[in-house]
Amino acid sequence: MKILLIEDEPQMVNTIKDSLEKEGYLVEFAMDFHSAIERVFVYEYDCILLDIMLPNGSGLDILKKLKKENKSENVIIISARDSLDDKLEGLELGADDYLTKPFYLAELNARVKAVLRRKELNGKNSIEMANVVLEMNNHELLVNGNNIPLNRKEFGVLNYFLLNKNRLVSKEALAEYVWGDHSDNSDNFDFVYYQIKNLRKKLNDSGAGIRLESIYGVGYKLIEV
Repeated sequence: MKILLIEDEPQMVNTIKDSLEKEGYLVEFAMDFHSAIERVFVYEYDCILLDIMLPNGSGLDILKKLKKENKSENVIIISARDSLDDKLEGLELGADDYLTKPFYLAELNARVKAVLRRKELNGKNSIEMANVVLEMNNHELLVNGNNIPLNRKEFGVLNYFLLNKNRLVSKEALAEYVWGDHSDNSDNFDFVYYQIKNLRKKLNDSGAGIRLESIYGVGYKLIEV
């Protein structure tokens, strides 16, 4: 899952980023209005953490632009401003939640998980296909009830495929989702291939009832076997 943190305080950025990355999320950040606008309309994010007071502009103006493009869902406002008017305006513009600073990181993590459950899993904490269960809270893969160890990237890859099961997934889309905008600096997608290769072996060795099919020259598709 990929999160964009829009926040101008460096210490706050580092603290939140470290906390969310420990939970297994890919976290990117923007520290002013203009860089935030560029990111939200170039890349796709599962959740956006949005401060209201930013250099060169307002977070609420970003939210207005997102709403205009029907992209304002899955936004959590994090702000030192706790007036009722600010909260109501943010929620009316489509934000999912409003968290007033200072807050506990555990509370932020819980709210992020709640937003992601609503977005991708209809409130569930796991994704299932055939005899495979991917546990989101514990970052575990279960095949026939047995725990199959995955590294962070393998988990992210399988998560994306399960969210898009039976659909064609391009290498570019997979790389951008799991590796973020760092994938833009790569001349090829060998790093995707190696993660797919390792994941396929683990699924095959564990007797998983799913398979990653290669679509030559395009990408991959997750199917049930």
